[in-house]
Amino acid sequence: MKLESITERVGGTPLVRIRKLGQGIKAVREGKVKIFAKVEYFNPGGSVKDRPALKMLREGIRRGLLTRDKTIIDATSGNTGIAYAWIGAALGYKAELVMPENVSRQRREMVTACGAKITYSSPMEGSDGAIRLAKKIYTEHKRDYFMPDQYNNPVNPQAHYETTGVEIWEETEGGVTHFVAGIGTSGTIMGTGRRLKDYNKKVKIFAVEPDHALHGLEGLKHMESAIVPGIYKEKELDGKFLLPTEPAYELCLQLAKEEGLVVGHSSGAAMLGALKIAETLKEGQIVTLFPDHGSRYLGE
Repeated sequence: MKLESITERVGGTPLVRIRKLGQGIKAVREGKVKIFAKVEYFNPGGSVKDRPALKMLREGIRRGLLTRDKTIIDATSGNTGIAYAWIGAALGYKAELVMPENVSRQRREMVTACGAKITYSSPMEGSDGAIRLAKKIYTEHKRDYFMPDQYNNPVNPQAHYETTGVEIWEETEGGVTHFVAGIGTSGTIMGTGRRLKDYNKKVKIFAVEPDHALHGLEGLKHMESAIVPGIYKEKELDGKFLLPTEPAYELCLQLAKEEGLVVGHSSGAAMLGALKIAETLKEGQIVTLFPDHGSRYLGE
């Protein structure tokens, strides 16, 4: 494979059949219900966030908003920051990421390895504190920064509409019946869901979010207690699951030991949502999405 830029490698991630987890469900055991996972750690930056970050930066360049004298700035819990950092380096732009101070050590190291600067927000305020601080910095120094604003930028879900949704439809040969994914910015569930429903209105879209504000599922938002992203349109969903932290952690361990998939905690929550849907079906193809690799959480 010969590439002009590593950015050409974003997308085209594998769709992997989950074969062992879910065997306690009769329809899964009999093969009438199949569960697949879109494994996003195959993107160059190691997460699903490469897709919207690349699209938002390219759109900023196209519109003349991101110029060589400006620094990319945004709030992030980690993965989008890594995406901005490596894509910025590849395209020749500086990046400054605002992150909660308790973000994992691996994420901090990956961002700085790509030459980006980190500004820390209060760990007690989570991703909402990072959003507030990033907006304050941007508002006070607009001439110096380009802010993609991943929580409110419609280009975020559009990236998934143009890539993730298309890939899932083609990889299942139009057989997908349900899509379930976690909510962070909500870009993945909104964009992918719209594309799948454009293909077939009968495809059901379900979201997963933590069941309380003080959860341990990094990257996911508890909407009732959080700043709700402007791109999140709950009425477009067919339903959502409020899930506890511990079972999601346990499923991460099972995915590693039984499926060979080392994934992050939000992937465990997504898998739990897929299993809950499977319990209700007699037949169907459920697709979920694993946002990143578990190595980013080891030792934390």
